[in-house]
Amino acid sequence: MSESSSTRLSVFKTYKLYVGGKFPRSESGRVYEVTAKTSSGGKGKWLANAPLSSRKDARDAVVAARKAFGGWSGATAYNRGQILYRVAEMLEGRREQFVREVGEAEGLSKSKAAAVVDAAIDRWVWYAGWTDKIGQLVGGANPVAGPYLNLSTPEPTGVVTVVAPQDSSFLGLVSVIAPVIATGNTAVVIASEKSPLPALSLGEVLATSDLPGGVVNILSGKAAEMGPHLASHQDVNAIDLAGAGAELAKELEIAAADNLKRVLRPQPVDDWTADPGTARMTPFLETKTVWHPTGSLGAGGSSY
Repeated sequence: MSESSSTRLSVFKTYKLYVGGKFPRSESGRVYEVTAKTSSGGKGKWLANAPLSSRKDARDAVVAARKAFGGWSGATAYNRGQILYRVAEMLEGRREQFVREVGEAEGLSKSKAAAVVDAAIDRWVWYAGWTDKIGQLVGGANPVAGPYLNLSTPEPTGVVTVVAPQDSSFLGLVSVIAPVIATGNTAVVIASEKSPLPALSLGEVLATSDLPGGVVNILSGKAAEMGPHLASHQDVNAIDLAGAGAELAKELEIAAADNLKRVLRPQPVDDWTADPGTARMTPFLETKTVWHPTGSLGAGGSSY
């Protein structure tokens, strides 16, 4: 058969989870259909079958996040900033892919999708710049009576579960993941159930951007199925309910109380492109306070 008369079949992309720096399929073997969103808000063409994560996948993600926490929280803030900036660099190189995926996922025109992707890239740069500055903003020296220095410094909380926004599948996703890891935490992310593909593709970018495996773990599927298990998990330290509906958020907040997790309640966001400020970084920081006596040091008699 000549080349001109042959018919070439398209190679469809197989989307996988991103857990521990690897790309497993769901251990359950389940998938669910993902379709494009039309301008009218309805279902469009079939896009892919996304993995339908199970509770076992969620447990594996927590194990990976906990394993990665020591190295990531112990890295210098400057190094974390370099890595977040590298994520922005890698996204810039795959911009057209994400413009297409975001446009299909959210029913946006190419120009609007491009604006969303550009904002998401800029968001990584924004948080990259904050990694070595947030300590000065929320920490400092406290005035005390007596010959002591009293210093407060922020430290990461630990493993944070993030229920990603449902309607902003990429910019909203980046806006809730980046502040968590910028401050030294590790994350287990439940992607938008109806539009998970940009999140799963983000995992491919993170895997090639110097981010240690396990710092971010991305699951696709039903938040109502995985959320309660993660909210009650004893090795999860905090949960961001950004993409949880009112009923699910209440259920997860109750479950999170079992081991006194920090909970960031859903906060309606009308425009994810707006200046994010620092509000999403501080909820997942603990404050460590150190007392130190003042006085002379050695023969020189200098004090501090």
